[in-house]
Amino acid sequence: MADTQVDEKQAARAERKAARLAKQIGAFAKAHGGAEGQLAYIGQMGTRIVLVGEDGSWGDLVAPSNAIAEGAAKKAGITLHESFDGDFAAKVRTGPYEWTRMAGIQLGGPSNG
Repeated sequence: MADTQVDEKQAARAERKAARLAKQIGAFAKAHGGAEGQLAYIGQMGTRIVLVGEDGSWGDLVAPSNAIAEGAAKKAGITLHESFDGDFAAKVRTGPYEWTRMAGIQLGGPSNG
């Protein structure tokens, strides 16, 4: 009986987390004319939800598990891609900040540390 209560509490907690993430995904999509996403496992930290808006803006969120990330994306109604390449990756628009951060000290930009 105690295990059932623990499982129910964990399931309820996961559902609430997925709902909060879905709300954030929805807000991003609304602000950027829609959104698509891709899930990337990042180890014990969980799963990264990479979002790309229709306007080329991008962002990410971290879910504690892949199941929660999938649930959040489904609740938000976004399309998920298997990988971050091809036409999906080509939608991303980066600005000067991203380029200097990616280049780091190699091109005289700020270090990545």
